Amino acid sequence: MLSNYVRIAWRKLNRHKSYTLINVVSLSLGIACAILIFTLVNYHLSFDTFHAHQDRIYRIYTELHTDKITYSTGVPNPMGEAFRKGYSVADKVGRIAFLKKRVVSLSPEKKFEQDVAFADSEFLDIFNFPLVQGNPKTALQDRNTALITERVAKQYFGDKDPIGQILHIDGSLIVKVTGVLKDLPATTDFRSEVYLPYDNLQEHSPWLVEKDWWVGFNKEMQCFIRLKPDVSAEVVDAKILPAITDKYYDKANAKLFHFNLQPLSDVHFNPKLRGYTEKKNLWTFALIGLFLVVTACVNFINLATAQALGRSKEVGVRKALGSERGALFWQFITETALIAGLAMIIAVALAYLLLPFVNQWFDIQLVLNPLADAQLLAFLVGLLLIVVFCSGAYPGLILARFQPVLALKGKLSQRAVGGFSLRKGLVVTQFAISQLLIIGTLIITNQLRYSQQADMGFQKDAIVILPVPDNKTSKINTLGTQLSEQAGVENVTFFDSPPATEFLASTSFRFDTRPENEKFNISMKAGDHRYIPTFKIPILAGRNLAPSDTIGEYLLNETAVKALGLASLQDVIGKAATINGRKGTIVGVMKDFHFKSFRVAVEPLCLTTWGELYNSCGVKINPANLRTTLAGFEKAWTAMYPSSIYTYRFLDEDIERFYKLDTMLLRLIQAFAAIAIFVGCLGLYGLVSFMAAQKTKEIGVRKVLGASTTSILWLFGKEFSRLLLIAFLLAAPLAWWVMSNWLNSFVYRIELGAGIFVLAILITVLVALLTVSFRSVKAALMNPVKTLRTE
Repeated sequence: MLSNYVRIAWRKLNRHKSYTLINVVSLSLGIACAILIFTLVNYHLSFDTFHAHQDRIYRIYTELHTDKITYSTGVPNPMGEAFRKGYSVADKVGRIAFLKKRVVSLSPEKKFEQDVAFADSEFLDIFNFPLVQGNPKTALQDRNTALITERVAKQYFGDKDPIGQILHIDGSLIVKVTGVLKDLPATTDFRSEVYLPYDNLQEHSPWLVEKDWWVGFNKEMQCFIRLKPDVSAEVVDAKILPAITDKYYDKANAKLFHFNLQPLSDVHFNPKLRGYTEKKNLWTFALIGLFLVVTACVNFINLATAQALGRSKEVGVRKALGSERGALFWQFITETALIAGLAMIIAVALAYLLLPFVNQWFDIQLVLNPLADAQLLAFLVGLLLIVVFCSGAYPGLILARFQPVLALKGKLSQRAVGGFSLRKGLVVTQFAISQLLIIGTLIITNQLRYSQQADMGFQKDAIVILPVPDNKTSKINTLGTQLSEQAGVENVTFFDSPPATEFLASTSFRFDTRPENEKFNISMKAGDHRYIPTFKIPILAGRNLAPSDTIGEYLLNETAVKALGLASLQDVIGKAATINGRKGTIVGVMKDFHFKSFRVAVEPLCLTTWGELYNSCGVKINPANLRTTLAGFEKAWTAMYPSSIYTYRFLDEDIERFYKLDTMLLRLIQAFAAIAIFVGCLGLYGLVSFMAAQKTKEIGVRKVLGASTTSILWLFGKEFSRLLLIAFLLAAPLAWWVMSNWLNSFVYRIELGAGIFVLAILITVLVALLTVSFRSVKAALMNPVKTLRTE
C-alpha cells in the first residue's frame, strides 16, 4: 500500500512541476533558516554546561550602590583569600586575572599574541579544563610555571615535547611549561590559552594585586567559587557576603560596596556583567525561525488548495471506484511527505553552505553534522513530521471530503475547497510577519546609523591607536617624538583608554573639604596633556592638564560638576579632590562627551595624568597618504619595541564594535525579512492562482461584455489591497511595541515616526503588486472564447 502511495504521489508531483518546485523552494528556505537558528540557539545554550557540578559554580561580582547601581565582574584582590580563609561554605575558591592579547614569545622570531590568565591552582578544580600532559595536582602551584593548550603547544613547539620549555610573557616574565591543557571547547566564555600562577601577577602587573586594597577593582580580576553541596547561594548572598563587607569596609564604603553570586549558567547571558547576549535575543531568533516555517507551510496549503479543483475529477473517479476518505487523505499526506523530504535534504545542504557566512557574521564556530549531533537529528525528524502534517492535513481533508457526483460533473463550489477566508487569513499572517521584519530592519538600521554618525563630543575620525608595551617615560617620550615627525601626523597622545571605551571602571570621589565620599562614583581616565587637543575635547572652565607623569591635577566633566550640586562650573576650579584614594587639584572642566555607548547616559568622569597606566598611543593623522603614514608608524614602533608584536586600530572602528551584537542582529533580520518576503510572494502567487482558476469564466464573461484589462487586473488587486491593509494594521502596533522596547535600551535614540511605517507598507505593496501582476495579467489576457466554449 505504501509503495503504491509513493508511486502515485511521485507521478503527480512530476506532472505538476511548477507546483512542486514552488513548494520545495519555499519549504527549503524556511527549513534551512530553522536549522541555522536551532544550531545558533543550541550553541549559545550549551555554553559552559560541560563542567562537573556546574550548578554549584558561581562568580562573585560587585555592585556599587551610588545614586544608581552599577555592576562589575571584578572584585577587590583580597576577596578570594578573605572568602577562602574566613568561611567554609565553598569547597573550592579560585581567583583569576584575565589579560588579553599579551605577547608570548619563544624567541625574538617566534612570538604571538595570546590571551593569558593568572589563576589559583583551585581554578582548575572548579572548571573542567583537563590536562593531557603534566600533573594536575601540582599545576599552577609553583611560581614561574605555565600551562598551555594543545593549540599553543603546536604553534610554538610543533611536534616537540613542550614540557620543560621556556616562554617569555611580555618580554619580562620568564616561565617554564609544566602542563598542556586539552584544547578549549568553542562553548566556553573562558578563552585564555596560557595559564600562569596567580602569585606571578605581582611581578607582571603589581597595580592589580595591592594586598589590602578593598576599594578598587578591575573587571578582569575575578573570583569563582564552588559551593559545598549542602550550601545554598541564597544563604551566601544574604549572610556571608554582607559579613565580608561589614568586616573589611568602614561605614561609608559598606553602603557603597555590595557583593553577590552569579550562577555559572548566567555568565553568558547577563549583559550587565559582560555576557555575550541575552536569552530574549535567542527566543527572538527562535520565534523568527518559527514564523518562516509557518509561512512556508502556508504556501503549501495555498498552492495545494489552488490545485484542488484541478484534481476534483480524479478524486471523483477514485471515490466512484471505492476509495475511502482515509486512503485519499493518506495519499495526499504521502505527496506532502515526498515534497517535505526533498525540501529537508535541500535545506540541510543549503544550511551547510550558509554556515560559514553565519560563523563570520557572528564570529562563532557553529558545526552542522546531523549524524553526530543527536539533538539536531531529533530536531530535523520532529520538524519534518510537523511540516508534513501541518501542511498536508488541511488540503488532504478537503480532497477527501469531495462529493463524487459533484466532482465528476466539475460543479464543486469555492466552499467545497475551503473558500477564501482561511487562505486570506494565512496570507494576511504572512505579510504581517514580513512587515514586522521590515519595520524592525528599518528601525535598527536608523538607530545604528544614528549611534555611529552622531556627534560624540570628541574627534573620532582619523585617529590611529597603537599599543604601548613598555610605558617607561623615556620610551614614551622617544616614541612620541618619532611619531610626531612622521609625515601626515597632526598630534600624538598617550593614555590608558581612548575617549570612548566599552567598559570603564568607576571609583570613589571626595570633593574639597567634605568629610565623606560623594554618593556617586566617578569614572577615571589617565592621559597626558595632549589628550584634550588630540581628541578636540572642549574645555569649558579652567585650563588643560599640565605636563606630568604623576597624579596632581584633575579635569572633571560637566556631569560630575552637576552631581556635586554646584551652581557654576567655575566653583570647582582650584578645589581639592581625592579620587580613587589619590589627592589632586581640579584645574578644569571638560564639555560632556560620550565615553560609553549610546545605551548609557553620560556619567561623572575625570581625566588625570598617570604615566604608570599608559598602555596606548593615539595619533591624529591626515588620511591623505594613509599607507605611507602607517608604514612609518610600524618602523618607529618596531624599533622601540622589538620583542613585541606591532598592531594598530582606528578609533572609529572601535566605536562601531560597541554595537557589534546589534549589527549582527540587523544582518540576521535583514536576511530573514528578505526570505519572508520571498516566501510570502510565493504564497501570494498561490492564492492568485486559486482566484484565477475560480474566476476564469467570470473573466471571460466580463471581457465579452467589454471589460478592459485594467479593470480585470483591479478585480485581483482590490482583494489583496484589503489583505495588505489588514496585515499592516496587525503588524504596525506590534512592531511599534517591540521596537520601542528595543530602543528603550538606548539612552540616546531615534524617535519612532510615521515615515518608517509608511516606507514598510510601500515596500510590501510594491512587492505584492509585482507578484499579483505576474499571475493576473496572464489571466486577464486569456482569450474569452477558450474559457466560455463549454458553456
